[in-house]
Amino acid sequence: MECVLGKTVYTGTSVKKNAYVCFSGKTIGSVSSKKQGDCRGTYPVITPAFIDPHSHIGMRRAGEPGDESESNEKMDAIIPLTDALDSVQMDDASFRDAVEMGVLYSCVVPGSGNIIGGLSAVIRNYASNSSEALIARAGIKSAFGYNPMSTQTWKGTRPSTRMGALAMLRTKLHEVRQKELRRKKAKGAKKKEITFTAPEEILRDILARKRKLRAHVHKSDDIAALLRLTDEFGLDVQVEHACDVHSPAIFRELRKRGIPVTYGPVDAFAYKVELKHETWRNAQLLVESGAEFGLMTDHPVTPCRQLFLQTRWFTRCGFSKQDAVELVSFKNAKIIGVDNILGSLAKRKWASFVCWSGDPFDITSYPEAVFGEGKELLSKA
Repeated sequence: MECVLGKTVYTGTSVKKNAYVCFSGKTIGSVSSKKQGDCRGTYPVITPAFIDPHSHIGMRRAGEPGDESESNEKMDAIIPLTDALDSVQMDDASFRDAVEMGVLYSCVVPGSGNIIGGLSAVIRNYASNSSEALIARAGIKSAFGYNPMSTQTWKGTRPSTRMGALAMLRTKLHEVRQKELRRKKAKGAKKKEITFTAPEEILRDILARKRKLRAHVHKSDDIAALLRLTDEFGLDVQVEHACDVHSPAIFRELRKRGIPVTYGPVDAFAYKVELKHETWRNAQLLVESGAEFGLMTDHPVTPCRQLFLQTRWFTRCGFSKQDAVELVSFKNAKIIGVDNILGSLAKRKWASFVCWSGDPFDITSYPEAVFGEGKELLSKA
């Protein structure tokens, strides 16, 4: 058993004073006033590792020209088999920067140019290669609003309007749903004759709610369109972004339906018309609605290393420091479905935590040591 002592320890769900974070191998043993094993150091503050729930890190890489970006595949508008992990390059310098600021995990998703962009990948930011990086999947990326209709020069069949994009998606979902109904009605040899292609199998899983549809959407009416599609096909969806929502009704509706929001990024430039109402003040509406949400960077739109910095807007909206730490640790883990192993310093969860030089809410503070699954990834020594 090993341990580190924190004068203040944010566990991800609570705050403890003068507590030892005890761990053995890759997992947490306890957080308590009792020292267990060798003490690796004493620090003013300890927090769980931070998790970025929506990112393109490793796909759009620091120091490389834009035409080498791999966040969007341009072959067609609906490509369910595209896997974000296949375009992640772990030598992206942004991974190092993220780890140095305590962001040890990212959920990498394909970009928003396609109506169906493909599979997400939850990864370790400190892995040596992409296979070692993968720890989980967290749904299928889709996109609504302006982005899919802005890609008419790309290959394949492309929409020019929002209604065109929704029509294309409805058509694919309807085709797979009808095929599934025929298969259920068929018997014997005829039933065996009805097979699904690999892309259709993913759409079939979406229709069966076995895979979550994570929908890029900023504006209230685009979210309304997503909700109509959800009602029509009975989908399990999650809203990604929602930065242009500037009235509370849509957030209240999402809460009513139990649909979570991966919110942000709140420090990005409003670079397109569908962000014309974007402001940090919209976060107050989200907080007051009671909807479940996490906080993203959308790296590189906002750098991954600045994930924790974005929490200052939520403290301005009334969050305590504990709430802010929980937002980028436990709540982000929960929203991408890895809260069984990450997000808090609970027994048997991974020993991934950050040891700070001072109060992390003080701009002069920084991580002096970073541990990922019990291994020291960064040290002041």
